[in-house]
Amino acid sequence: MKKHSKVSVITLGCSKNTVDSERLMKQIQLNDITMTDDPDNAETLIINTCGFIDIAKEESVDTILNSVALKKKGKLKKIIVAGCLSERYMKDLKKDIPEVDAYFGTEKYEGIIKELGGELKYKLLGERVLTTPSHTAYLKISEGCDHPCSFCAIPLIRGKHQSKPIELLCKEAEFLALNNTKELILIAQDTTDYGKDIYGKKNLVELLKQLSQIEGIKWIRLMYAYPSRLQTDLIDEIANNPKICNYIDIPLQHISDNLLRSMRRGVTANQTRKLLFELKNRIPDITLRTTFIVGYPGETEKEFKELCDFIKEIEFDRIGTFIFSVEENTSSFILGDPVPSEEKERRKDILMEIQKGISNNKNSLFVGKKLKVLVEALEGDFYIGRSYRDAPEVDGEILIKNKNNNLKIGEFYNVGVYDHNEYDLFAEINEDPGE
Repeated sequence: MKKHSKVSVITLGCSKNTVDSERLMKQIQLNDITMTDDPDNAETLIINTCGFIDIAKEESVDTILNSVALKKKGKLKKIIVAGCLSERYMKDLKKDIPEVDAYFGTEKYEGIIKELGGELKYKLLGERVLTTPSHTAYLKISEGCDHPCSFCAIPLIRGKHQSKPIELLCKEAEFLALNNTKELILIAQDTTDYGKDIYGKKNLVELLKQLSQIEGIKWIRLMYAYPSRLQTDLIDEIANNPKICNYIDIPLQHISDNLLRSMRRGVTANQTRKLLFELKNRIPDITLRTTFIVGYPGETEKEFKELCDFIKEIEFDRIGTFIFSVEENTSSFILGDPVPSEEKERRKDILMEIQKGISNNKNSLFVGKKLKVLVEALEGDFYIGRSYRDAPEVDGEILIKNKNNNLKIGEFYNVGVYDHNEYDLFAEINEDPGE
């Protein structure tokens, strides 16, 4: 098969899709296939889709249809659709959008490379073309999920939980470190379940210890920790390992026992509080990020008020909110969608307004303090950076006064915070680059 030229990849959805695309792009490069960052300049377009919730599915379908329009105008020769949406709805997509040349599911690297006229380089699957800044990279430690959450279609799309062996993850991390990566962000459907399928026990702590030994890696950030699986040994490792950021993302989804039971979360309100208090007590400067679902079937004003009061009680550093989306073949599908969309939006707005005040108060506590910051960009009068409290894209930033400091992008600096707003901190260089 003749090799395609001018291939471009569009990635939609979460950071796990980002990693899939980065691995695919490296394989394309290894086959000497020309790539372009500009989809408008491509001859072959690969769309890595998301199929998680309604808004993501709509974005994926719109992107496919836009590419079909370009193909009809002669601006594209070939369209390849991959990822979660095509994994879940391939039969329907083939029927409804036949103009797409090939459909593939998730992580189908071999089929896509063959479609492009190349061969998969199995021994180099851990190598990637980073689409994030080189100093920060996601490390996907497992795939799939075994949890029976009623609202979630991920197990239908990605299958059962499958951990990646520690030696392969360390090899991938070493490759990233050699390419200037200083911050590893560990991701999975559930990072806390890591290792149970291949080691017979949860082995996240051992993975963290080995990743911490890799030269060049300065920060390790933990995302997507499942509340019912977060054990004391992991809390101890975060508290005692200087390379692990005192930051954890724990998607809680709700606090009402009635809804947690219906959602099949495997945890109660009391257990959730106990976990959060333990984290705060063991790691006093821990940054807690979580997400909540509003408008789940059965969420009355009583349950919603309980959620609002909980957020005020715990004072999370960061929260995200999702509007409940009815997903076919999930166990909550039979519950319907009784909460009107405008009510869901109202509840989401209320939660974010509560969090806005909490975030503003928390940020005020950092005025006059020093922080280690990873500098990411220069925008006008400020360098943009992040502290241990800030995951990229989802959290706030630190704006550092540009006083002809000539700061290096991708390096750490110590700064002094002099002001704040609801989401960001303002700082100036305090001293020379810090480790």
